[in-house]
Amino acid sequence: MHLFLDLIRLRIEADGIEKICRRAAEIRGSRGGAMDNQDGSNDIENIEGTWREMERNASGFYENENDAGSVRQPLLRKRTMNTTSQIAIVGANVCPIESLDYEIVENDLFKQDWRSRKKIQIFQYVLLKWALALLIGLATGVVGFFNNLAVENIAGFKLLLTSNLMLEHRYFTAFLAYGGINLILAAAAAALCAYIAPAAAGSGIPEVKAYLNGVDAYSILAPSTLFVKIFGSIGGVSAGFVLGKEGPMVHTGACIANLLGQGGSRKYHLTWTWLRYFKSDRDRRDLITCGSAAGVAAAFRAPVGGVLFALEEAASWWRSALLWRTFFTTAIVAVVLRGLIEYCRSGKCGLFGKGGLIMFDISSNVSTYSTPDLIAVIVLGIIGGVFGALFNYLLDRILRTYSFINEKGAPYKILLTITISILTSCCSYGLPWLAKCTPCPKDLEEECPTVGRSGNFKNFHCPPGYYNDLASLFLNTNDDAIRNLFSGGTGNEFHMSTLFLFFAAIYGLGLVTYGVAVPSGLFIPVILAGATYGRITGTLLGPISDLDAGLFALLGAASFLGGTMRMTVSVCVILLELTNDLLMLSLVMLVLLISKTVADCFNKGVYDQIVMMKGLPYMEAHAEPYMRHLVAGDVVSGPLITFSGVEKVGNIVQALRLTGHNGFPVIDEPPFSDAPELFGLVLRSHLLVLLKGKRFTRERVKTGVKEILQRFGAFDFAKAGSGKGLKFEDLNILEEEMDMFVDLHPITNTSPYTVVETMSLAKAAVLFRELGLRHLCVVPKTPGRPPIVGILTRHDFTPEHILGLFPHIHPHK
Repeated sequence: MHLFLDLIRLRIEADGIEKICRRAAEIRGSRGGAMDNQDGSNDIENIEGTWREMERNASGFYENENDAGSVRQPLLRKRTMNTTSQIAIVGANVCPIESLDYEIVENDLFKQDWRSRKKIQIFQYVLLKWALALLIGLATGVVGFFNNLAVENIAGFKLLLTSNLMLEHRYFTAFLAYGGINLILAAAAAALCAYIAPAAAGSGIPEVKAYLNGVDAYSILAPSTLFVKIFGSIGGVSAGFVLGKEGPMVHTGACIANLLGQGGSRKYHLTWTWLRYFKSDRDRRDLITCGSAAGVAAAFRAPVGGVLFALEEAASWWRSALLWRTFFTTAIVAVVLRGLIEYCRSGKCGLFGKGGLIMFDISSNVSTYSTPDLIAVIVLGIIGGVFGALFNYLLDRILRTYSFINEKGAPYKILLTITISILTSCCSYGLPWLAKCTPCPKDLEEECPTVGRSGNFKNFHCPPGYYNDLASLFLNTNDDAIRNLFSGGTGNEFHMSTLFLFFAAIYGLGLVTYGVAVPSGLFIPVILAGATYGRITGTLLGPISDLDAGLFALLGAASFLGGTMRMTVSVCVILLELTNDLLMLSLVMLVLLISKTVADCFNKGVYDQIVMMKGLPYMEAHAEPYMRHLVAGDVVSGPLITFSGVEKVGNIVQALRLTGHNGFPVIDEPPFSDAPELFGLVLRSHLLVLLKGKRFTRERVKTGVKEILQRFGAFDFAKAGSGKGLKFEDLNILEEEMDMFVDLHPITNTSPYTVVETMSLAKAAVLFRELGLRHLCVVPKTPGRPPIVGILTRHDFTPEHILGLFPHIHPHK
């Protein structure tokens, strides 16, 4: 029999599954499988037939993916059916994924643990949650301030050097210095991403959003990703790329929360023994939600906006307790930033005394709006919707094109980044030469032209008393460029030709920059482009509107944000906190609603598109229409591996060796029950811990929870942090132990969620997502059948899987 099973294993290896698993992590959470051991005997014929069926299932595991060959396809390239349910893109690497389990495992150990807890222990648990929320806020606030301070000083030195060389009329040397510094910074940031943490590239918001939906892609929240996210973002933004540090700050906050939630990193020797690990994905999910909100608060100094961002865009599950904890975290971030800003007011923070933290503060005196103003807002909303949908479409095309370059390896990623850096430097330095020199306005409070600092009136190559308006936008940090566009009372400061040229450049550079191997956010490019066409619209409609050009820039930024990201409430509050202009609330709300409605007619939001392109099996809050025509039993496939309540060790070992399944049904049979019945569901990780402890018996008898508690505690079965859990290779089961028995009752979840096989698949999908499940047991409708039909997992709800089983179904009906 062992020879037969070894042959099966070799054939499975030939199909490439184990090779794929060795590339990253084991593929888990697909479905349990079937092993009909009703009496625990060595019925070779039954076992042989079952494993043959399982072998066919295993070899067909990637059957709809060109026999697993599709896992070698490049980043974001269009793939064939059923790839996104099993693999995902991390950086440019294709990695297996697994789901997170937010369900409470109510087994005997869990119940005994809660019964034995005293009030002081429960208080300590609650206090630890709030303490970690405090630490997340403190750490994210400090990191956000450090990022801004580093960017302002590095970029400030670069711009000051360029300005001084231009004042000496050494224009070519100024370009070499400007472009050379940009090139070095870009190459360093790309090298960090390409060689240390490919998962740090991009904004990270799609990955965080998918994680909070229940998808655990390899290394997206690892300490190495956090390190590269911080320093790569500093390098990328300082290099003059048209990108922001706001998106990466969301990912940074989530990484900080994950690091604290699991007590540090054993791999990098960053562990804190006084920080007890949280025991479940549910607890870590709440912390990472707080971290993502803290990232927005640190990036924009918008604590309420951070909470609403986590609620509207990031989190898939929400409750009032999490709202309070998230609000507390963002409040801590706001306090930390305020204190550090006050410190910088003394001039101890380098070139730009306030640390570069965004605060545009364009408070207006406009309290009423006329009908022409509303017409202008409607026009801006339509423009933002069209431009936003076009931006998302073009970004999709560009990312798929970049995939052919990124798949070739790290050197090609760095080369692509260097190419875009050179293009950006040429545009930033070269395009202002096309603009005319403009006389400085009279009666200005600030110096004109601006020399040696940021400001609206860059001298560039102009004579004394003149400024270059296009250089004021290009040769500044992105934050300062936004301040210039949002500035009030400056209707004649920028020429129309300048605004058109700047909009075209920012729109194009924002598209081609996002796919390079550096941490990059989309908020700043979108705000820049939107503010630019907002000012253009304000200038054109100036004769019929009373709104200032700076207010039009704000409305333009809101419309473009709504058109690309499809967020409304959180973007509205973030913009109001950024600009300190509550009088514009109603107009910002209107323009966001219009732009989102228009853009939704064409495609999805940018983060939703990227989630799909990366192959992350994100579950929407609503079921697809075609799911209403199917029932749960239609998509369940076998074989289903089940264990008896007291199972033979050898059977468990073989099942763990030959499958990557995460959950296995446990069926009680006589003499432990009157008839076969579903006792519950046992997790792979719990089986590994139990086998590692070797609490075996020679007879097929129940040992009970007391026997297990003598060897294990509830904490032994808690989910370990990233990379710390037991692997199958850690087991050392002797040959004589293979014929012994182990009692699975104490570690089996006795109350798994179940649905009847005739339930609508749409209803099952909503239930699966709302409860945050990893396994959903399907039970038979009629009596006299086995107590379980199969297990539904995230994979079974993906369009690729369903349409692969039923190709005749129209996906939009």
